Amino acid sequence: MKFHEMEIEQVEKALETDFSTGLSQEEAKRRIAEYGQNELDEGEKQSALLLFFSQFKDFMVLVLLAATLISGLLGEYIDAIAIIAIVIINGFLGFFQERRAEKSLEALKELSAPQVSVLRDGQWIKLPSKEIVSGDILKFSSGDRIGADVRIIESRSLEIEESALTGESVPVSKHIECLTNPNPGIGDMENIAFMGTMITRGSGVGVVIATGMKTAMGQIADLLQSAESQETPLQRRLEQLGKILITVALALTVLVVAVGVIQGHDLYTMFLAGVSLAVAAIPEGLPAIVTVALSLGVQKMIKKNAIVRKLPAVETLGCASVICSDKTGTMTQNKMTVTHLWSGGNTWTVDGVGYKPQGNFYRNDRTVQPKDERALQQMLIFGMLCNHSDLVMKDDDYILDGDPTEGALLVSAMKAGFARKKLLDEFTIINEFPFDSARKMMSIHVKDKQGRHFIVTKGAPDVILGISESILWDERTQYLNKETQVKVQDAINGLASQALRTIAIAFKPVSANTLILSEKEAEKKLTFIGVQGMIDPPRPEVKAAVKECKEAGIKTVMITGDHVITAKAIASQLGILTQKSKVLDGKALSDMSVEELEEIVDDVSVFARVSPEHKLKIVKALQNRGHIVAMTGDGVNDAPAIKAADIGVAMGITGTDVAKEASALVLLDDNFATIKAAIKEGRNIYENIRKFVRYLLASNVGEILVMLFAMILALPLPLVPIQILWVNLVTDGLPAMALGLDRPEENVMKRRPRSPNEGVFSRGLGWKVVSRGFLIGLVTLLAFIVVYHNDPSQLKYAQTVAFATLVMAQLIHVFDCRSEKSVLSRNPFGNPYLVWAVISSLALMIVVIYYPPLQPIFHTLPIAAKDWLLIVGLSSIPTFLLAGSFLLRKTK
Repeated sequence: MKFHEMEIEQVEKALETDFSTGLSQEEAKRRIAEYGQNELDEGEKQSALLLFFSQFKDFMVLVLLAATLISGLLGEYIDAIAIIAIVIINGFLGFFQERRAEKSLEALKELSAPQVSVLRDGQWIKLPSKEIVSGDILKFSSGDRIGADVRIIESRSLEIEESALTGESVPVSKHIECLTNPNPGIGDMENIAFMGTMITRGSGVGVVIATGMKTAMGQIADLLQSAESQETPLQRRLEQLGKILITVALALTVLVVAVGVIQGHDLYTMFLAGVSLAVAAIPEGLPAIVTVALSLGVQKMIKKNAIVRKLPAVETLGCASVICSDKTGTMTQNKMTVTHLWSGGNTWTVDGVGYKPQGNFYRNDRTVQPKDERALQQMLIFGMLCNHSDLVMKDDDYILDGDPTEGALLVSAMKAGFARKKLLDEFTIINEFPFDSARKMMSIHVKDKQGRHFIVTKGAPDVILGISESILWDERTQYLNKETQVKVQDAINGLASQALRTIAIAFKPVSANTLILSEKEAEKKLTFIGVQGMIDPPRPEVKAAVKECKEAGIKTVMITGDHVITAKAIASQLGILTQKSKVLDGKALSDMSVEELEEIVDDVSVFARVSPEHKLKIVKALQNRGHIVAMTGDGVNDAPAIKAADIGVAMGITGTDVAKEASALVLLDDNFATIKAAIKEGRNIYENIRKFVRYLLASNVGEILVMLFAMILALPLPLVPIQILWVNLVTDGLPAMALGLDRPEENVMKRRPRSPNEGVFSRGLGWKVVSRGFLIGLVTLLAFIVVYHNDPSQLKYAQTVAFATLVMAQLIHVFDCRSEKSVLSRNPFGNPYLVWAVISSLALMIVVIYYPPLQPIFHTLPIAAKDWLLIVGLSSIPTFLLAGSFLLRKTK
């Protein structure tokens, strides 16, 4: 038998404790020695040094390090230093981005109460929460955070806010009775208080039943440790690219050495030439440019209210096919709001957003003034009087101080023009009977300025109806007969079917001479006024965001700890739940294996009453179906699934530190609609990465073919290694980064998500790289041959012309890379960053060619004006020849 099923006496016996005196200090020390302190394990920590060195495990980085070693051994020290500098800079960028990625458990620790009231040896004392053991008796009251999992043994109007664990925004009433359900969800354990949750009302006493990693919070910490971070599609594709490049580099080295030896060249010279080709085959700047492009994407994301904590997340979000979103606070406002009011056969609706005290009341689709309708006015006034909440202004926003349900009643009255301070001038509160979970109601005894006395009661509608003998109907008080009771119950059920939480308001006049000392005297023979129906409403902008995601081929799935009816209502309003989609609750989910869930998961749009383990199971099932999963959330309960998802998204305002630390993306405005903007940006960044990969690799293919064809034709090398390195790292670097800032195409959110298995060279990219690279190599070799044959003694001059032709051809070609179609299909000046990057690269080339101190280093000579005509003419051919063929195909 579990603790929630036991009677209090059974719990005391099972834990071998004494509820009247608590544990002795000696017994507590023994239990700490045996079971450990009440702390969450962090698991094995990776040192900063190991984290830094882990940045160099990437396959492309290993290739660059190998190139560094070979260059150094062959005496090419400038090459070696340049490459190692790029690798180290890239390593530092990755290190600083990931330094904070594994702090989730530290944030969990901070959620634990630092000090608690414990009964030891018959005395109440304050102790650090880490010294609590099973069997300890704890005392807690409003504002306290629970220090361990406890079975409640005393409850005085006790309510605990558990949204961090369950996702439900409404505090849960707690009692001491045993539960009959052997396997209730966390949100249904009404006699258990959980570590890390906050008391919002009342007080109580409990006995500790679990500490440390055995608590519900500890189980989440364990899930967080075991949830592995996923390798992103971008990382997989870059690894694939690295393997292709190293294969090409090795093959070229072997080919060049073999051809050279056959032609009679000495082995060392040919080996040096082969290594030069290998260096040309590897775009040394690619890892750094990818990192910089992602970092630039991060800056753009911040402007759209999204902070990226892990760089690859920028790209991964762009290929997400499913967004798993928590309901409370993410899709909804996390602000309980009255939307319907019922009294005496009439129903009113009220609009407005959040806690802003502005809105209109409607009856039969016509605007009404609440002060003109007696029943409505009375219900609103009494709901505001029988209330402890307050509304305060902070940073131009309304913040609730108090219980969310009472806050909803307060705001509905304020929308009608009532103010609590003015009401307290008209009414004096003489006595109060606080809410408790057994009575399910709260009452106050008030006196108005005329000296009239009233009892005002609010609470659960079925309970209030049961203690009422009359009702306000057609603005007259009449006897509450069975027929009328049925009508009232139908109205209550109607509101509940719309997922509205209902609170009834009732009153009775009492004699000024009557002294009411107990709840029993106050809460009987009431006049039933009506019911207010409230809900945590959807954010206004979320419906449009869900629709846009659907158009982009992205499915939105609601995952919540809330009730099925509420989840279905919100999901239907947002367009998530359709006639074909299914709803699955936590109980059904518990009975399924991951494999069974996989079979139906594509048809399910709403998961309700779920636990943290369920969320993790859902994410895994979707991933096993081949989906790239984004998981959004704000509570502790979301953290394990956030970490296990391909990309975790946390809320910046309402999100717990745990959720933020586990996430890859944090939304500053807690707005689901921001995810849509982030997806659009993510898709564009990936397309931009494809653009500069195309640009860099076409350049590298051109360099390879220049060298290879020259060797086959028994010509001198047209380019020296330092020139190749200059082109790869400097000339190509700025335009490549500028491509990373290119604006998105108009149809970017009308396409389906990319397949995670899509290769780097898909959609014709491989052909574009080879064809453009071939032409770039061909025109560079032609320029070299023309100049070299004019004067074979001027080899360095011919190499300078070849160098200039290669750079010019690439700088013209970069404009072609902006479009999948042709250089003529987009405005060449549409990306001002690219224009300035090209101008800068041209200026750097001029400096290398004409600045005397740099000429010996880069083996260059000043180029005559007549040869610039040759260079410009030849370098234009690769781009405009193919653009002309595109126009011909289009006209046909």
